[in-house]
Parts: sequence; C-alpha cells; structure tokens
Amino acid sequence: MEKKKLKLIAHDGSFHADDIFAAATLSILLERKGEEFEITRTRVPELIEAGDYVFDVGGIHDEATNRFDHHQVGGAGKRNFGEGDKAIDVEYAAFGLVWKKFGAEVAGTQKAADIIEKKLVAAIDAGDNGFELGKYEYEVSPYSIQTAFYSMRPTWKEESLTEDEMFFKCVVFAKEILLREIIQVRDAIEAEEIVVSVYNNTEDKRIIALDDAYPFEYALHNFPEPMYVIVPSKSAKDKWSVRAVRQDSKTFKNKKDLPKAWAGLRDEELQKVTGVEDAVFCHRALFMAVAKTKEGAIKLAQIALE
Repeated sequence: MEKKKLKLIAHDGSFHADDIFAAATLSILLERKGEEFEITRTRVPELIEAGDYVFDVGGIHDEATNRFDHHQVGGAGKRNFGEGDKAIDVEYAAFGLVWKKFGAEVAGTQKAADIIEKKLVAAIDAGDNGFELGKYEYEVSPYSIQTAFYSMRPTWKEESLTEDEMFFKCVVFAKEILLREIIQVRDAIEAEEIVVSVYNNTEDKRIIALDDAYPFEYALHNFPEPMYVIVPSKSAKDKWSVRAVRQDSKTFKNKKDLPKAWAGLRDEELQKVTGVEDAVFCHRALFMAVAKTKEGAIKLAQIALE
C-alpha cells in the first residue's frame, strides 16, 4: 500500500528565517521517521486547509492539528527569559511554535532543545516579530543568519530566479545549521558533566586542568573561583594552552588577563620573561598562552595568578 505523502504548507512570496527554520525542523523530524512529504508555498485557503502541517500562514495556532501561525490577532503567545531588569518577553513566530512542540524530539532531549531555544530559536522569533535583541549603535553591525537569508532573496533585476527556488535552497542550509547545532549542544552537555566533575575534584579551583579539549565556558562561568583553564590542543598533540575564564558567557572580558608583559611574545622571548622553558606563545589580547607540555601550561597559569 502506497504511503501517503504529507503536505507541509508555508506562505508564498518573500521568506524569512522563521519559516525557513520551521520547514527545516519539520523536514528533519519527518525524514527521521521515514515519512514522505512535500512543502508547498501558497496562500490558497483550500490548500492550506488540506495541509498536514501548516506554518507561518493560515491564521491559526493549534498544536493538536499542527497549525503553527502567529500572524492572527493576539499572536500565538510568548515566552519569558531572564529576571529583573534583564527580563524580556519574546513572542512566538513559526520556528518557535514548531520547536515548542517538536524540539525535544528533534534535538534528542528537552535540555538540548531548551539550549537551542535560547541560542537560536528565540532570537529568530524575536527578529521576525520586530524585537531588537541588540542595539545597532555603530556603522558596522553584526551579520546575522537573518541577514544571510535576506541576501538569498531574488533582487529586482534577477528575473530568472524565483522566491520558491531560493526558499528551498535556504531550507537545505538551515537543516545543516540545525543539525550541527544539535550535535554541538549534545556534545557540550556531555562535556559539561565532565568539566564540572573535574572542578569538584580540583583542590585549587583557580586553575582547572582538563585532559581533552572540552568546551568549558558555559560549565565554569557560574563558578567564582576558576581564573584559568588548561586544555590540550585539538590540532597539535604537542601543545597545551592556558585560557583565561571570561567574566560571563556574553562578554570577552576575562576574570583575570594574562600578564601584560607577555602580550604577543613567542618562543625564546616568552620563555625568558616567564621562566617556562617550553612556552611557545601568548596572544596579544592576553586571553591565551601556549606551551609544549601540560606542566608548562600549568606553570604559566600559576605565574599569571601571582
């Protein structure tokens, strides 16, 4: 018996990051289940009504019937992030509504889904609803994923390109991004448990020495003691680095910079200043120094604490 091909419906015309990522999320979900489906971009009421999954069009939000629009009067709800003066409400757009229902299934766990929600989903929903998360005070501004997708729209001169053609190219790209984010978050959660365990078992918690190149920033920034982390190089087996811990995950400011006298020095110059025989390099921004051995990197961190 031939399997039914599911109908995914989005609006036609210009596209945005929220409908692109909503399509990408549903595509990943259904492909994993072995379902056959097709995405149709339309505003024809009869086609919308017949859709199995309808997102960013239709004027209805109803998870039970897989309707994920937010353009209706009153919107489709919002979620709150932060506390006090830093609390914000972010309204749902199509991506957020789809992720709310299927995120944990697509990401593998609710914890992973929640991290991706804060890192990617809510930011895209905010932009689609006209909420600015960043203040553009300078002539040079951040280049976001929304900006990248905007560049994929046909210009007024490109008569050979269609909105549909470029939309589907963007969905392929969005799927790759989302799948990579899922992998990154999954492995980061595993690393977090390891890093916290090392922290708990370290006597002098100002210097945390790790035996692999685990992502440590989010695991350690909530602890007050760590100033430096020792990690092996992922690309060079004979290199170990000492990394300054940032004040928090949203800033480039370190709790404690490496000594100013080390800035930009290499090899013999750095070895002479530090007394560490296998010292290799110190970044001029004073957030990282490198030695050939773990012991050398630890020694650099100990000197930096003095």
